[in-house]
Amino acid sequence: MLILIFVLLLWYGGLFFQSFFLHRYAAHQVFTMSKMMERITFVLTWIFQGPSYLSAYGYGIMHRMHHAYTDTEQDPHSPSHDPNLFAMMWKTKTIYQDINTQRIAVDARFTKNVPQWKGFDLFAGSRLSRLLWITAYIFFFAFFATAWWQWLLLPLTFLMAPIHGVIINWFGHIYGYVNFTMKNTSKNLFRFDFLMMGEGYHNNHHKHASNPNFGVKWYEIDVTYLIIRVLDTLGLIHLKPMKVRSKMIS
Repeated sequence: MLILIFVLLLWYGGLFFQSFFLHRYAAHQVFTMSKMMERITFVLTWIFQGPSYLSAYGYGIMHRMHHAYTDTEQDPHSPSHDPNLFAMMWKTKTIYQDINTQRIAVDARFTKNVPQWKGFDLFAGSRLSRLLWITAYIFFFAFFATAWWQWLLLPLTFLMAPIHGVIINWFGHIYGYVNFTMKNTSKNLFRFDFLMMGEGYHNNHHKHASNPNFGVKWYEIDVTYLIIRVLDTLGLIHLKPMKVRSKMIS
């Protein structure tokens, strides 16, 4: 039971910070936060993503490119131009690393105001950091696993962020329903997004990229947005007015 709780904590904790911090803050900047709060969120993202930690800088730029080039050959991840999900994710990883290490030139419109903490990212994204997390997870399983099948969940804990990416960037462009007809293949995966905390409303998001609420219909409950509203009410972050958000890159 403890192993299942641990895996679920990593799944939804890592997913929340990917959606809240990397996606809605770093890429789309639909809200602001203080520098101290930003640094705290960097660290929390590292804690919950563990060995699959993603840099806000690399993620933010790559996601902006995805919106600008959706389903074209310049899209960093598109089922329309990759033969299978493994090929797509390998290309995504390569582009992400090239951005982080500045091996490729990036248009200034994609880098504007994207948060970056170079020193922390250098450690958090290092092989040492990933190895330490993997070792810690193995020890946790060794102490608390009570059945052989629970060990089958261990690889999942190492690859949480890539798995989240595959669900949205591959399956979210192949399966599901659409609320908006657009010149791309984005779909809404679920009527109620219990699995991806609102990220599954991908068609809605491509239509209204500057909207912090990915749900459109009454039954499309965006859990991450609800948490954002609470944090905004508490004054920990500040949602931008719609007119300001609409000027951001989409």
